[in-house]
Amino acid sequence: MLGIMKQFVKALNKDGDCFKYICTNFPGTTIEKLKAGIFDGPQISIIINDCDSPNSMNEKESCAWSAFVETVKNFLRNRKAVNYKGIVAKLLSTLQDTGANMSIKLHFLYSHLDRFPENRGDLSDEQGERFHQDISEMEVRHQGRWDAAMLADYCWLIKRDDAFAIHSRRSLKRKFMADI
Repeated sequence: MLGIMKQFVKALNKDGDCFKYICTNFPGTTIEKLKAGIFDGPQISIIINDCDSPNSMNEKESCAWSAFVETVKNFLRNRKAVNYKGIVAKLLSTLQDTGANMSIKLHFLYSHLDRFPENRGDLSDEQGERFHQDISEMEVRHQGRWDAAMLADYCWLIKRDDAFAIHSRRSLKRKFMADI
């Protein structure tokens, strides 16, 4: 979930009740993974669906957690809510109150909110295959390093492929035939 869970857990007090509660819910996970906030999707879903998890949190943690759950349910799934901008802004402000760092994924999410389509989850198999091909090409080009340059390169690839996008620069290629 865009590293939000990771940033949330890393900001938790490691001696606090909330972190201890998370540790007891995942006894098979190493303490190093828990401290680093490394969770997979099913583990995040378990915590989201657990009604007792907010009881172990202090006020700031509880506000950030409820904002995270609201963002997951109303923005990161298949459809986005009408007030999605407010939901994401609340998430970012509550995470900042807990002392969580803003990852590049969160920064990208917040700065490009308007570019997310209404039906994010309704992807066809063809679109998914195209995405994986593009990412594989990017990995080769960037020699397997996942960094900000790779993310920027992918974003520009998407923008260049948009047939309806208006670009501020024009091609310097000369055209021999006029467009009909």
